Amino acid sequence: MCRFLAYRGEPIFLDELVCAPAHSLVHQSLHAVEAKTETNGDGFGIGWYGERSEPGIYREVRPAWSDENLRSLCEQVRSRLFFAHVRASTGTSTTRANCHPFAHGRYLFMHNGQIGGYGRIKRRLEALIPDELYDRRLGTTDSEAIFLLALANGLPEEPVIAMARTLKQVRGLMNEAGIDEALRFTAAFTDGENLWAYRWACDAKPPTLYFREVDGNLLVVSEPIDDKTRGWREVPKGCSLVARAGGVTVECLNEAMGRLAA
Repeated sequence: MCRFLAYRGEPIFLDELVCAPAHSLVHQSLHAVEAKTETNGDGFGIGWYGERSEPGIYREVRPAWSDENLRSLCEQVRSRLFFAHVRASTGTSTTRANCHPFAHGRYLFMHNGQIGGYGRIKRRLEALIPDELYDRRLGTTDSEAIFLLALANGLPEEPVIAMARTLKQVRGLMNEAGIDEALRFTAAFTDGENLWAYRWACDAKPPTLYFREVDGNLLVVSEPIDDKTRGWREVPKGCSLVARAGGVTVECLNEAMGRLAA
């Protein structure tokens, strides 16, 4: 499993959240407390929005705790919206192409979780991705495959419905293959202005996901970067966090999947 952080609000330097807090994402890369594995050392990545519509990306295969370039970059880059991710591989190789976040045009996506028995459905899952999107597949992870399939399902237009449809398709492939392992999924997606975060699992045991909003500044994390009593709220299981210009709401991902089944 992995750890991630997403921020949307007044422009700040990335190091204020990625590096500086007592339980920062860099600290979690070595000492996570709410993950299956304490160490998340299979690479890292950051994606941020500046004055252009498309995000900047920096990804590296070294552990976040040992990369001096990450700290230097975070100390110099100021952004109103950024993603950061430290990776613990669930079986695919440690390469830059497999590090999160993944970008497509102005969109960013990152994921924590896994498709149980992924190797047994990989070919069928990739076959669902249209050619024009499959050409953008640079790595081998289940995370990137889910992102591209969700884009094909209308993620930019209907982020909750499209993700519900995608998870339902993946779960259907797993059932057809007789896979008993779980599909567990927490993720974040942005179009550069709005932000969505998802928490779902077929066995009702999704990875952790928290958020905190202070004075209109939203922070979404796999686990709190400081004291849990400082305003953190857990994203409910089977739900999506939706952050638009008008505020932050929670929508039921399970209900969206149920409507698709009707």
